[in-house]
Amino acid sequence: MSVVTLIGAGQMASALTFPLIENGHKVRLVGSPLDDEIIDRLKEDNYHVNLRRTLHEGIEYVKCVQVEEALKGADLVVCGVSSFGVDWFADNILAILDESVPVISVTKGMLDYEDGTMKTYPEYWQEKLPKDSKLRLYAIGGPCTARDLSDHDPSFVGFCGPDFETLRQIRDIFATDYYVISLTLDVVGLECAVALKNGYALGTALAIGMAEKAGDDGVDHNNSESALFQESVKEMLDLLRIVGGGVDNIMFAAGDLNVTVAAGRSRTVGLLLGKGYTIEETMEQLQGQTLEAVVIATRTARAVKALANAKKVCIDDFPLLMHVDELLNQGKTLNIPWEKFQKEM
Repeated sequence: MSVVTLIGAGQMASALTFPLIENGHKVRLVGSPLDDEIIDRLKEDNYHVNLRRTLHEGIEYVKCVQVEEALKGADLVVCGVSSFGVDWFADNILAILDESVPVISVTKGMLDYEDGTMKTYPEYWQEKLPKDSKLRLYAIGGPCTARDLSDHDPSFVGFCGPDFETLRQIRDIFATDYYVISLTLDVVGLECAVALKNGYALGTALAIGMAEKAGDDGVDHNNSESALFQESVKEMLDLLRIVGGGVDNIMFAAGDLNVTVAAGRSRTVGLLLGKGYTIEETMEQLQGQTLEAVVIATRTARAVKALANAKKVCIDDFPLLMHVDELLNQGKTLNIPWEKFQKEM
């Protein structure tokens, strides 16, 4: 039995308690500063109000102020904060972690810099550590929604990090017959792949909104949605090459894109924009929800434009990303650049 402390009581971290408890581990679920109400309800009856599932008996629920106590004796720490909690985790948690205990993150996203460089969150956190720190950071990526995982729907993901020995140990802690895990040392490739899908899920879901707006009864509009999905995969593959990630990770990007277009906030943003709403009207409708798709699409487009200005990439290779950026940040109206998708290969 291992002791696993999960920091952040969001949907995915909470869903991970299912395989952990079922594998016989001791589980501590620690809320972020924004999770006090979630923790209070979990203590009552194990019901997670956002995940809308009842968690297993035996989980220790802990508020953020008691995080140091919850870290004592842990064999593995899981970072389960949203992308908006990345700096909080860096500033408040990294410094109190035992360097001999591995940390694995389910937080998806990237940061961009003025020169067009894009960095994964594990890279960002590593830079925040003292140069002599021995803390090892690992991460999870792939097509897996929290509710489906809670319901034991077979899920296939990737774990990445600096060494296979620890990755295998972490996989043994989590793996079940419904939670299947590949391993890779390519942190940049896997993490970038699954971060990019949020922005492109927004772009692909534009077709769903366009179809709903048209109101064509009995017409599925599968061609248009598939065309945007196809262009998304092509552009994500180009971006993987740009950041130096292995192209094999495109399978995780495509899988994650598929599941995100099927349901979730990224789909909803794209759907509303596809129906003709402005980004301001869309944000108003989704008030209070974390819209990671908007953040990652904006950051990625900004990075591509910086690289294009430096003559390192051709901006015409990313017509869908650029149009999504126009919708989000330039007040443009919906006008899918279909002809720009054409290639001579």
